[in-house]
Amino acid sequence: RLNADNARFLLLAMLILLYMLCGAAVFSAIELPTEREAKERWEERLENFTRRHNLSRAELRGFLREYEKANVAGIRVDDIRPRWDFTGAFYFVGTVVSTIGFGMTTPATVGGKIFLIFYGLIGCAGTILFFNLFLERLITVIAYVMKSCHERQLRRKGVLPHNSRRGSGTSEVDSLAGWKPSVYYVMLILCVASLIISCCASAMYTPIEGWSYFDSLYFCFVAFSTIGFGDLVSSQNIKYESQGLYRFGNFVFILMGVCCIYSLFNVISIVIKQSINWILKKLSCKCCHRCQRRLFRARRNVVMPGNVRSQRNISVETDVANESDTDGRRLSGEMISMKDFLASNKVSLAIMQKQLSESANGYPRQMNCNSKQNGFSGGVGALAIMNNRLAETSVDR
Repeated sequence: RLNADNARFLLLAMLILLYMLCGAAVFSAIELPTEREAKERWEERLENFTRRHNLSRAELRGFLREYEKANVAGIRVDDIRPRWDFTGAFYFVGTVVSTIGFGMTTPATVGGKIFLIFYGLIGCAGTILFFNLFLERLITVIAYVMKSCHERQLRRKGVLPHNSRRGSGTSEVDSLAGWKPSVYYVMLILCVASLIISCCASAMYTPIEGWSYFDSLYFCFVAFSTIGFGDLVSSQNIKYESQGLYRFGNFVFILMGVCCIYSLFNVISIVIKQSINWILKKLSCKCCHRCQRRLFRARRNVVMPGNVRSQRNISVETDVANESDTDGRRLSGEMISMKDFLASNKVSLAIMQKQLSESANGYPRQMNCNSKQNGFSGGVGALAIMNNRLAETSVDR
């Protein structure tokens, strides 16, 4: 049988696969017509260009392939800042260790690619550790603020004294000892913080980069979530107004945005895990009911004796303990097997064996004289358990 962790893993994998299939269907329906139209316009433009300049399609395509190689190396038609000066290299390593990876700058040499493998291995691991530590401290600050607000609400309601301060007494600590902030409130706070940072960063990118405000918001999400498509990349022009201040602001916004979005993703993953546990619980309940129904039907399909009805003297404890397993048999008149009898009466048989052994060895269990006076005999097995309990109850009274 699969344990809970494996079931949770399989269910999450199935949900992610279903989520990816739905996303692929939506993006294909939205983007595929635009791609076809762009391809038709490009083919028409190539045809007009070759006809006007008397060029063959093969020569023109070879020239365009060379431009694509130059584009990968960082060469653009418009003038842009050098990709591999110190500031450009620092921007590149920032995208590497933060796992953003825009793709506008990539190493072209073998030595650079080999160095990137080892550099990224250590840098990405260290940055992920930094993000986790940042998340812990951020959650601590959020919990502290929410606890302070909760304390104020309790003071307004009169649950806590207004003159109590931290460290002045234990009443306040005792009343809030088990209080923890809800994960949904933390998720809401992180959503608001991420939205504020994205809006402020978009207000900076729109006039400086010349993007629309919506494109700036799109860039913020792609960059902060470390998806990093590379279709829009900030700080790539040669010169900006207040260039040093802008690059510093760009670095701060990306750092804060990545930290907040990473923390938000972790909190959302907790909510997803709770939802998966809820789904598994519902499925397990349904499966249990189905298994019980199948088991009950299987027991009713056992060969029944013709006119034989077994009359069994079942004690109270045995009846209660095995009520769910034997109701079908008692109602249907099915003959109980020895295997089922031993399984359902294992405890009673063990006590019976112990009592018989003590009687055979000559030192039976000593019974309280009060119990004898009250008329409760020792008995054997489940009957002895019931009699002993009645005797103890009678003595206490």
